[in-house]
Amino acid sequence: MAIISSILAICMAIFAIIIRIRATKRPASVKKIILPPLFMSTGFFMFVYEPARISYLQALEALAVGIIFSILLIKTSKFEIKHNEIYLKQSKMFIFVLFGLLVLRIIIKLIIGVNIEIFELAGMFFVLAYGMIIPWRVAMLMSYKKLEKQVKKVTPKRILPIQQ
Repeated sequence: MAIISSILAICMAIFAIIIRIRATKRPASVKKIILPPLFMSTGFFMFVYEPARISYLQALEALAVGIIFSILLIKTSKFEIKHNEIYLKQSKMFIFVLFGLLVLRIIIKLIIGVNIEIFELAGMFFVLAYGMIIPWRVAMLMSYKKLEKQVKKVTPKRILPIQQ
């Protein structure tokens, strides 16, 4: 089961990299920054299933690790202004960080997976992932908003003629 879940994690990482590369080709928006964590939040329904429930201590540990990991994502996610629009900068470092976090996650899973049930482990890794995505997306949103103000200062407002 650990091998299958590790293979799935690798596939998800590759999928995330492809999405990230595509995202650099189109302008960013508040909606594109906010929606992924919102959609991901439906994963909390897993805790309705009794075997997936984790203790408060496990949740705090997973959340803390996620917040620490988010620092790497924040450092590798920068925006730039092109043609008066805001784009996510393409970062080769992001790919290495994502795969590094994946390898670290697999190692952690192999170490603690012996002592923790698979469903609890899934719950902990979900909380870890959510603990990573929220600070990362909040930092992205703040950075985006700062650049958005700069773009609005530079771009003159269009005045539409009054219709008679």
